[in-house]
Amino acid sequence: MARNTTLYFRLIEGRHLPAKDVSGTSDPYCLIKVDNEVVARTATVWRDLNPFWGEEYTLHLPMGFHNLSFYVMDEDTIGHDDVIGKISLNREYIAAHLRGIDNWINLIRIHPDEEIQGEIHLGLEILRDRQTKVLKCHLIEARDLAPRDISGTSDPFARLVFNNKTTETATIKKTRFPHWNEVFDFELEDDKPTEDMIFTVEVWDWDMVGKNDFLGKIDFDLEEVQKTQITRGWFRLLPFEKVEDDSCGKLGALRLKVRLAEERILPSMYYQPLMDLLVDSVISPSKSGAVDWPNIRTTVPQSAQAYDARQAAADHLNWVEDVTPLTMLEEVTTVESRQDMAVTLVKMFLGQGLVVPFLDHLNMREVNRTTDPNTLFRSNSLASKAMEQFMKLVGMPYLHEVLRQIINRIFDEKKYVELDPSKIDLNKIRRISFKGGHSEANVREWSQEMLKSYLSDVIDAIVSSVEQCPAVMRVAFKQLHKRVAEQFPEAENEDVKYLAISGFLFLRFFAPAILTPKLFKLRDHHADTRTGRTLLLLAKAVQSIGNLGLQLGYGKEIWMTPLHPFILQSVSCVKDFLDKLIDIDNENAADLQPRLTFHPSLTIKEGYLHKRKAEDVNLVTRFTFKKRYFWLSSESLSYAKSSDWQVRSSIPVQRICAVERVDENAFQQLHMMQVITQDNEAQLHIMYIQCKNVNELNQWLSAIRKASLYNQHMLPSFHPGAYRSNRWTCCLHTERTVQGCSRTHSAVTLGDWSDPLDPDVEAQTVYKQLLQGREKLKKKYFESLDTGSLTEQEERVDTDGTDEAGVEKSRSLHDQQTAAVTRLLEVVRDLEHAHQAFESREKEKQANELSVP
Repeated sequence: MARNTTLYFRLIEGRHLPAKDVSGTSDPYCLIKVDNEVVARTATVWRDLNPFWGEEYTLHLPMGFHNLSFYVMDEDTIGHDDVIGKISLNREYIAAHLRGIDNWINLIRIHPDEEIQGEIHLGLEILRDRQTKVLKCHLIEARDLAPRDISGTSDPFARLVFNNKTTETATIKKTRFPHWNEVFDFELEDDKPTEDMIFTVEVWDWDMVGKNDFLGKIDFDLEEVQKTQITRGWFRLLPFEKVEDDSCGKLGALRLKVRLAEERILPSMYYQPLMDLLVDSVISPSKSGAVDWPNIRTTVPQSAQAYDARQAAADHLNWVEDVTPLTMLEEVTTVESRQDMAVTLVKMFLGQGLVVPFLDHLNMREVNRTTDPNTLFRSNSLASKAMEQFMKLVGMPYLHEVLRQIINRIFDEKKYVELDPSKIDLNKIRRISFKGGHSEANVREWSQEMLKSYLSDVIDAIVSSVEQCPAVMRVAFKQLHKRVAEQFPEAENEDVKYLAISGFLFLRFFAPAILTPKLFKLRDHHADTRTGRTLLLLAKAVQSIGNLGLQLGYGKEIWMTPLHPFILQSVSCVKDFLDKLIDIDNENAADLQPRLTFHPSLTIKEGYLHKRKAEDVNLVTRFTFKKRYFWLSSESLSYAKSSDWQVRSSIPVQRICAVERVDENAFQQLHMMQVITQDNEAQLHIMYIQCKNVNELNQWLSAIRKASLYNQHMLPSFHPGAYRSNRWTCCLHTERTVQGCSRTHSAVTLGDWSDPLDPDVEAQTVYKQLLQGREKLKKKYFESLDTGSLTEQEERVDTDGTDEAGVEKSRSLHDQQTAAVTRLLEVVRDLEHAHQAFESREKEKQANELSVP
């Protein structure tokens, strides 16, 4: 059994930020920290006091966390960036909001005494003899203390305060990992009660000039210590009592969405009944309680004219609404939670190798419920969300291959493109050469040509990408095409089967990626205002092509009219592309799905990094790092001089035993990581790598950790420094093979499309959603589907001769629905009991541990 902590946070926008630059504006960006470790950095929004970021992250934290903080900074080209303010949310506050936080929160000032991190290792013991009682403190060491000096280290010493007496340890210079190993005795009075007596350990950074800097403290209630007789372990350092903030919103605010999911993951055997029910919903609908009734568009037969028309229509609709665990799951999800549930189900069925039948099941249900083709997949149904998340999970490498080159071109060229006359600014186009001078007409003509050029490249890249599209996506689209064609066979609905596919592929995949490339990992930063406008116009045109040009001329944006001929010309190419896309053999494609799902040899991440030479420690720093192109798959981490270099060096992923950050002071370099490997003789080797920014560092750390997550011999600790001048720069130990001074973070990863599939985690998420919606299911199916309506129908049979067949079908449907709901609720109840049993054992184990001296 394991615990799984997942933190979802989205930084949407800021408002009313203070101006930090002489121009009267700021260039804000955000640093996001979890327990004082930077996990993300947003893009910089230039010259804007009301910035929009729209960036979201998922962080997997198996060991839990204490605080989530957002630091708003003003980027400066020269000198250090200015601090605007921060928001700090502790775990308890986030956990108390079961549905998550979605609100504007005011920024507060940053107080140095509150910027605390690290832990201290000590032992407390009360000793007695005939005459005296002594409190003995063995102060051993501390780790991961905050760097207070310009060198990136501190000079820590500890101060012990008890009963109006104070004593201090020695000062350990230039380290965040001090080792004291000192023992202190404090005499206790036998006749004095220990109630309200506090023993305090404070950690400080010694400064030669000025006052010492506070590094944290920990308080011990002597009465609690006396109960256990001995207290020993690692303790988290805490700040002084919080200083009241007086900013009152003067520093601005951030709009945040934050949600915490903490789950106890049971052994796989407990989730198997739930997995079986979900799988049966897809492969054996009748087994799970689904009823295969006639198509919704079938008319009521003439032989049933004696039957009440309104009652017949209602009964008919009820028959079509099959009741399976999947349909019940959709009923208990909200619009906000449906996207997360869609991701969970797609991952679950990817792991089962049944993602295509799963999507086909949802799509067929959605299509059969739709009578107007213009409304097909326009709602936030589970089917539409599942298709959207499926494309992101499976098709992200395909998306990058199709769009990366043209997106990079647009960012590099930074052309001024504008079609809307009300937005044209002639002052911004002085560097553009026009024949006949600067005018709105010339700007529009220039913009049309540029957009046509970009649009042509985008469409050419898409329509020529049939072979690059993952086979499992092509099969899913083929099934969707088939279901829509069966539901809408009329000649006037000929385009609907194309629109169903292009609505997902163009409107929900390609167009959003063009509009916001950073959110799809196509770029490291958001576009500037000029490039963003070009991307917006291009995305609008791609959407129109995805709609097959059917909505041209009906909108308010008449200034897009000059592009209409090109859009209509592209429609035939897109239709031909979609025909080729779905021209695939289902059986052959099925063989490719496991490879796609678990990526055994697929390149998960690649790019240029700087690798440190292994031996040349005496060289100037800039000569010790060489630019190399890295590739990561689930089999190896390899590198070469360039992406097309034939000779590669390779490290088997199975030999990786830790991937961690490196302190800045180790090499006086930012954004560094270390990959620790173990050879056949159990010797450890370290490769130091530098990334270009903190986001790239976090992405590589996360990707390598995921690839090596289930390796044997993973290290519990590591050295965040480097072994230089015959000692470790972090803890100052002289022995090279000494155990690491900081804990590893092997399972701390960012969530993205390359996440390993974990069926137990996905099943737990489904269970939690069903548990929350259990009462809603009971109310709908056990209170509304009572026998009262059936009794009324039977009475009508006796009095006015109503068709008995309709009543029998209603009763049969009622029985099957009741059986399906009952079975699902039984599985939920069994899982609930299993969780309660494990929780009870955990509490009993903790109580036993506390009672042992």
